[in-house]
Amino acid sequence: MDIIWYGQACLKLKGKNAALLIDPFDSEFTGLKLPKDLEADIVFKTHDHKDHNNIGAVAGNPAVFSGPGEYEVKGVVISGIPSFHDDVKGAERGLNTIVNATIDGLNIVHLGDLGQAVLTEDQIAAINADILLIPVGSVYTIDAKGASNIISQLEPKIVIPMHYGLEGLKFPLEPVDKFLKEMGAENIVPISKLSITRDKLPEELQVVLLSKT
Repeated sequence: MDIIWYGQACLKLKGKNAALLIDPFDSEFTGLKLPKDLEADIVFKTHDHKDHNNIGAVAGNPAVFSGPGEYEVKGVVISGIPSFHDDVKGAERGLNTIVNATIDGLNIVHLGDLGQAVLTEDQIAAINADILLIPVGSVYTIDAKGASNIISQLEPKIVIPMHYGLEGLKFPLEPVDKFLKEMGAENIVPISKLSITRDKLPEELQVVLLSKT
């Protein structure tokens, strides 16, 4: 499976039989650009904000899902788990859906715009994370310290930070450096995509930094 990052929380999970795209953004709203030839078999939006819900940016006729529930397309199994966009049970920024997708035998968890500093026991029980895609930019989501706490709760093998400050982004998010320092991974080199199979998962936690495609 290949994991590709387009900026903000938009990532493509490309398996042998299908590709899942999560949270395509509005380029004018964010200041970032998506590829013109963006394609996927499945699109999932974690919540209805403009930097996460631009379904029209995806070519073709993908299956589109959002919100809590169980979904399956072309062998890709997805569980949507309810969560909050803030740490006051949604009172400030509403609801968010955690995406737990199983593709090619790997369990990938995309936390969307998670704002909870701590996951509940029910959320933890519903999540199976080999690879965790986690927001780290603060302001609208958890920050570096909060992300570290969530990682400790879920114990993934690979962690990929997302939703942090980038050149051209119109939002004042924190840079990824704070998260990398928190995780003791300051010296890692960004890669264009992560190609991974279940038998290649590391035994101990590994932070992977993706460059924006």
